[in-house]
Amino acid sequence: MQSFSLVMRLIALVSVALAVSASVLPSQRDIENNAIGLKKRDGSDPQTSLTLDQSVICTNFEQDGSANATAGQSPSQTSGNNYINFCKTVNLPLTNGLQIQNGSCNPAPMGVIAPSTNMPSSKFVTPKNLDAVQANTTFEIVMAIKNLQTGNFTNPDSTYYAAPQLLNSENVIIGHTHFVIEQLSSITSTQPSDPTKFAHFVGVNTPADDQGNVSVNVTGGLPPGVYKLSSINTSANHVPVLVAVAQHGSMDDQIYFFVTADGKRPDNID
Repeated sequence: MQSFSLVMRLIALVSVALAVSASVLPSQRDIENNAIGLKKRDGSDPQTSLTLDQSVICTNFEQDGSANATAGQSPSQTSGNNYINFCKTVNLPLTNGLQIQNGSCNPAPMGVIAPSTNMPSSKFVTPKNLDAVQANTTFEIVMAIKNLQTGNFTNPDSTYYAAPQLLNSENVIIGHTHFVIEQLSSITSTQPSDPTKFAHFVGVNTPADDQGNVSVNVTGGLPPGVYKLSSINTSANHVPVLVAVAQHGSMDDQIYFFVTADGKRPDNID
């Protein structure tokens, strides 16, 4: 009996010791969390560090392209540190997510560039080029779009140009589109329009439907006249889409249309 009692006392002591050890020794999660905390404190986490990681320095930025330039090409600016302090070279406010009408300097990187196989493209379905719609009457704009994950629209008042372009798991740009309508003096006008003046502008923050179309209503319509309708395809933070090659077809669409009292196209469109 004494031996049995001694064994039971030893078991009890071991249990207490294990319980104390469990309460004192850090768990695996604690160890991982501490490691993350140390990374952030010593600057080794590249996404919180205020220093440039050597592995992302683009050494090709140090040359201006003159070595293999063709006639008419201009030398590039150069940098040995990825332009991290470029905005110190200009006397402008930082963009800082704002739409500063007098201009600004934006330090946010361009981000992930879409491969040439996934460049966005769009085409207006309605109205079509040279169509007519009835004046002062609500009409619908429908545009087919591919290679853009639409419906991703950040707050333009506080996150404008404030983050890099991103791609989804299929290497498609995550973003949205806009529609802008400008009035022209005539269908044959050759004068460049004034970008500060437009008859209608809308950011389309809804995703494309199952047919790949995005659409909005122009409530109340437009007064009679001749108009240009354009798309502006962008990343989520409103930066015009960025792709892998310089030579490519247009990634936006433009059409010209009439607004008339009876909704019919004029006989003479010259």
